[in-house]
Amino acid sequence: MSTTSPTPPEESLASVVVVDYGLGNLRSAVRGLERAGADVTVTDDPETFADADGIVLPGVGAFREGMENADPYREALEAADDRGQPIFGICLGMQMLLTTSEEAEHAGEGDVEGLGFVPGTNVRFSQGQKVPHMGWNELSVERDHPLVEGVDGEYAYFVHSYYAVPEDDDAVVATTDYGVEFPAVVANEAGNVMGTQFHPEKSGETGLRILRNFVEFCADQ
Repeated sequence: MSTTSPTPPEESLASVVVVDYGLGNLRSAVRGLERAGADVTVTDDPETFADADGIVLPGVGAFREGMENADPYREALEAADDRGQPIFGICLGMQMLLTTSEEAEHAGEGDVEGLGFVPGTNVRFSQGQKVPHMGWNELSVERDHPLVEGVDGEYAYFVHSYYAVPEDDDAVVATTDYGVEFPAVVANEAGNVMGTQFHPEKSGETGLRILRNFVEFCADQ
């Protein structure tokens, strides 16, 4: 099934598909992307991915359930990456871009294979932090990437218990501090696969700027 949002922007900058794999606050993500200038389609059909300018992988919940639900889309997402198509993971969707997560191990579920676009793992806060980490934190941009243009020093909204630890430090685009410095934004080496640990759709004007940056990135590809 594939359904198009009923209120596309009057002048869309790019077409974006939001992957409906059963997890994630799709409504707020769609609304945010539309405000950012995207013509948004919510879809559970991987055959539609190639026709879009960009792909968004939202997500709220556990890593294992996320990967089990997203597994039917793995090949289509890998093909999109091979084409250099922009892929944007949000919160759990960002964690799923990595190779694995401690979350499955903590739950006694063994190893769970992530998408592996950004080699690395996700680990649980373990230095006395209150879990989940919930609230507004400052973004510190570590390197240039179109997604973070104009947001250095701004605040974004986080809700999570695990955080990404990429194998390559260059994968870290922006960080934030919660008793430990951790990646708030990551991207692969080519730059077309990116993710935010925070929820841009819940982060006010800063989040809208992030989404707008993504939509413009899609339009430029």
